[in-house]
Amino acid sequence: MSERIETGMAVRRKVLGDAHVDRAEANKTDFDAPFQTLITEAAWGTVWASDAISLRERSMLTLALLAATGNFEEIPMHIRATVNTGASEADVIEAFQHVAIYAGVPKANHAIKLAKATYAEMREDKT
Repeated sequence: MSERIETGMAVRRKVLGDAHVDRAEANKTDFDAPFQTLITEAAWGTVWASDAISLRERSMLTLALLAATGNFEEIPMHIRATVNTGASEADVIEAFQHVAIYAGVPKANHAIKLAKATYAEMREDKT
């Protein structure tokens, strides 16, 4: 296992949590193993592992980019990750307001809808 994969797995677990990563690893097949290696090395082992900006800032950027590009299916996962990255609900709404201005109100509106539902689930899970 390369150092970047090891680093990537450690960062991925730190951000997304062991339960999420364990589920993803259990669902990995020969078909998607190359893709999983790619994202572990590139996204988690390089981009997320960089100390150039904080995990909080990276989390906000990621949520804004996901919303701006219409990649909504990833938003709930990254909202859940804010517990580990330190991005607050106030941080997230600020990021989505930037999306509204620079990428479009409908995209921000949908991202906010997903975030609200995910935060509600997270609060329910705590009780």
